[in-house]
Amino acid sequence: MLSTINWTIILEPLTVTNLFIVLSMSTLFGLIQAFVYHITHYKKGYDRSFMFTLLMMPLVVAVIVLLVSNNLARAFSLAGVFTLVRFRLAMTDSSDLTYILASVGTGLATALGYLSAGIIITIFLAVVLTILSILLLNKDDQYAKLIVTMPEHLNVKHALSEVLNKHTKSFRVERIKTSDFGTLYKVSYKLVLPKNIDEKAMFDDIRLINGNLDIALYEDYHGTLEEKN
Repeated sequence: MLSTINWTIILEPLTVTNLFIVLSMSTLFGLIQAFVYHITHYKKGYDRSFMFTLLMMPLVVAVIVLLVSNNLARAFSLAGVFTLVRFRLAMTDSSDLTYILASVGTGLATALGYLSAGIIITIFLAVVLTILSILLLNKDDQYAKLIVTMPEHLNVKHALSEVLNKHTKSFRVERIKTSDFGTLYKVSYKLVLPKNIDEKAMFDDIRLINGNLDIALYEDYHGTLEEKN
């Protein structure tokens, strides 16, 4: 016979002790999910602000659910507040949505008082995401970030496609921004490099296109994508 999940807390009425337990457990679940995201995206690179979002998401969701509780008027008031705020979350990797939904789920479980369910869900998701990352991630791949300064007359998004197809396994444009009052562009790429890449040959081919402007290559990088610009 299956064991019953019975580690729950009664949140009506909400006491200071129960509130502290909910907030503490939500923070713990966020820490676990942020750590899993870190270890599964370490070589690929990630934005630390997104990891901070994963850390705080269960806590924020728990607080919102506690405030709304079973009060319909509060729910409508909260919906009205959120309509006044415009949220935008640009994800370069669609798999990041999995982590966001996991954070929301664990936050809801905690806010509803299902602490044991929240623990089981968090641990299970952490194990599944880690295993999938290990199985799907090619350990022979080397990830890198390339930042190239381009003159404005070029098609900056596609100007290096032929060169990068020649020297890398795969690549994608992550960000394009202007510099020097719009006369130059800085294009950031995420690359998957072959084992025996000839960086000099790749740089020489890029220089022929961008007119000897700045080129920066960060191999085996991690951490925030903006801090190395």
